[in-house]
Amino acid sequence: MNSYKDLKVWQKSIDLVCNVYNLCAKLPSDEKYGISSQMKRSSVSIPSNIAEGFMRYHKAEYIQFLHISRSSSAELDTQLTICQRVFPDREPKLVTQLLIDNAEIMMMLNGLIKSLKK
Repeated sequence: MNSYKDLKVWQKSIDLVCNVYNLCAKLPSDEKYGISSQMKRSSVSIPSNIAEGFMRYHKAEYIQFLHISRSSSAELDTQLTICQRVFPDREPKLVTQLLIDNAEIMMMLNGLIKSLKK
């Protein structure tokens, strides 16, 4: 790998960010500084930490940043679940797909962490 951009998990997490932004645009405007803001920040944190960790000189640092990315993914999962319950009529299919995509990213992060620890 020459770049973090070559990592499938980074690519998928960038797609996730774009889809989270699309969802947030469809939420009530009074949520701009509420759940929308939180979901945007946690989703952006996922690929950002993958990239930052990749650029570190030590494998242990890279793994630490992947753990942070995985934690942000768990945070997003929680926020999407809240969104699903509070706004059940707002884009239910999109929210469900985001939950599925995020779960896949978490599994990919787990696999990457395990492979780096070997």
